[in-house]
Parts: sequence; C-alpha cells; structure tokens
Amino acid sequence: MSSRTKLNRGTCGPTAASVAASASTMFHNETIFDEENARYLVVSQGRMGKKRVHGCLLHVEIIDGKIWIQRDGTEDGVADDLVEAGIPRSRIVLGFWDPEARKLGDFAAA
Repeated sequence: MSSRTKLNRGTCGPTAASVAASASTMFHNETIFDEENARYLVVSQGRMGKKRVHGCLLHVEIIDGKIWIQRDGTEDGVADDLVEAGIPRSRIVLGFWDPEARKLGDFAAA
C-alpha cells in the first residue's frame, strides 16, 4: 500500500454474528476502506476465551469495472445482496471460486 493511500476505518454495528453474548467470547467487525485502490474489507477481531481471533470476513475489490468478491465469510453471502441492490450478475465476480468453476456459474467469469 502506498503512503498516499487513505484508509477509512470504522466499526460495524453490533450484531448476533459480530458480538458474542458470553463475557469470555468477545469480538467485533471492523470495516477497512481503501478507496484509492477500490478495496473494501471487513475484519473480525477480538477474543474467544484466551485465544485471539483475527481474520478477514469480507474482501471486495473493483477491478476493470467489475465487483470482485475475493473472500466472503458472511452467513448468507454478499453476492445476492448486490444483485438485489440492482447490480447485474454480469458485473459480479466470485473471485474465491476456481476460474474454471466461475465459467459454469450465474455470475461473471472474470
């Protein structure tokens, strides 16, 4: 990442998936937006008992005018939400799928 890249960070609101009810398990989701390079992430972090939890829940990029979903660890998947928001399937790439498998799916191959 270049030193000129401006990252916008914020926290997602608490949800059943992002905040556990028990005191020994507590984590939250944080949004990271790199608008200069059109990269958008949701990172989960916190603790599950004595263990530290940190990982990418969602990673989306805009590449050549298409929305590339590089990682989608959400419960229902974000691709259908994008379609419901009016984005054509032909402009959404499931980057976490094998390139050959993408050719057989309902979304863009690349």
